[in-house]
Amino acid sequence: MAESKTIGVVGSGQMGSGIAQLAAVHGFDVWLLDTDPSALSRARKSITNNINRLISKGQLSQAGGHDALGRLNYTTDLEELHMADVVIEAIVESEDVKKKLFLALDKIVKSSAILASNTSSISITRLASTTSRPGQVIGMHFMNPPPIMKLVEIVRGAGTSDETFYATKSLAERLGKTVICSQDFSGFIVNRILMPMINEAFHTLYTGVATKEDIDTGMKLGTNHPMGPLELADFIGLDVCLSIMKVLHAGLGDSKYAPCPLLVQYVDAGRLGRKCGIGVYDYGRASAQVIPSSRL
Repeated sequence: MAESKTIGVVGSGQMGSGIAQLAAVHGFDVWLLDTDPSALSRARKSITNNINRLISKGQLSQAGGHDALGRLNYTTDLEELHMADVVIEAIVESEDVKKKLFLALDKIVKSSAILASNTSSISITRLASTTSRPGQVIGMHFMNPPPIMKLVEIVRGAGTSDETFYATKSLAERLGKTVICSQDFSGFIVNRILMPMINEAFHTLYTGVATKEDIDTGMKLGTNHPMGPLELADFIGLDVCLSIMKVLHAGLGDSKYAPCPLLVQYVDAGRLGRKCGIGVYDYGRASAQVIPSSRL
């Protein structure tokens, strides 16, 4: 399989725009797609600001930043991804929605292209089953935020070929990442361990063992975590945490993975974390709005 030169990224949220920025800075031609033009506009502004910030800090040359911005293309048309060597999906964490996208991409992209998912918990094997190329479907789970976090978790589906695996591993390393490899089990490695810890922090708060501040301080100072579990949940998004816990609970069939009622209640109330200004903590943003659960 030839080295990838053009990368398509589907989804222009925090993860998708971060992956697109990372790839452009590392010399790839990038097509960032979102069906929502306003989301795409926000992503363009965010990426431009981030690259300019890297330049101002001396972490990227003026010429390098200019070149990176020139390699970024923005589109709302899926057909524009037809020549991509790799397409990385970074949309909502819903198996049904992802399957529809993979089905559509399979008909559009060239036969040699790899279809990768940034899913943090959903079965790669099931996503691959919607395509005619299960050997070329793989999980490529970036950590948030992608330009900063050094890890990429690669997940092999039941049919993922060795060629696809090694090509994807090489791509992640070309992006400056350290790679870990997981088999296709619910939650993979990182979230299989992380999300139950976050869920337990919610239980600790829910049952009145301690305040949110003491829970987070205890984990930061007691276990040397840079961020407490409740603060981290707000950063990730409580809706995302809940979605992953549901996948773990359904996939592993153990009651210990059942989402904490308090986590469910916060999501039902639209308290999704930093992205809307309120979650476990209130971030006091003047523009903060509670997001109704029907919009998740």
